[in-house]
Amino acid sequence: MATTQFDPNNAQNLIEIEKQFAVKAVEHAQTYWNLLEKIPPRQLKLTQYDDEIFEHVMKDFPELAQEPYDKLTKIDEDWLKSKEGKDRWRKFIAPYEKKIKDYNFGSLIRTDAREEYAELNTIFVTRIQFYAYEICRNRLGLNDRAHEIAKEEAAKEREKAEKEKAEKEAKKKKKTN
Repeated sequence: MATTQFDPNNAQNLIEIEKQFAVKAVEHAQTYWNLLEKIPPRQLKLTQYDDEIFEHVMKDFPELAQEPYDKLTKIDEDWLKSKEGKDRWRKFIAPYEKKIKDYNFGSLIRTDAREEYAELNTIFVTRIQFYAYEICRNRLGLNDRAHEIAKEEAAKEREKAEKEKAEKEAKKKKKTN
């Protein structure tokens, strides 16, 4: 039996595999948002390599390191996915291949750090790009607003759940009387 070499450039996308990747990416985003709610971003540690990743981003992407950090706060997707951007990120990513689990998995990232995950505020990046941006955002205080939004949303959800529970109990009590 002859074996053929796998060519990723000509591989077909299998819908079920794509769905599984999308589910994983959404779960990762939800987990991260829950962390942002519970832990002040400046105290949040995403990997054991956070210090290294932060320093590496600041060195390799000086435009991201310029105050007031507009290019970290709001991601320029066109730059990120341009030929030059892809080449620079590919070089950045290489050292993490054996260090970061799932370094090249797809992840959802908020394009604007001041806002929550939403259809128009989310793009797909590799896991290491997610870490690079989010570690920098956390360290530099750029996710402080997102932390507040996440806490406000969680409080509203708790309030709604308590109200629904009280209404249910009132209906139950009314039936038994």
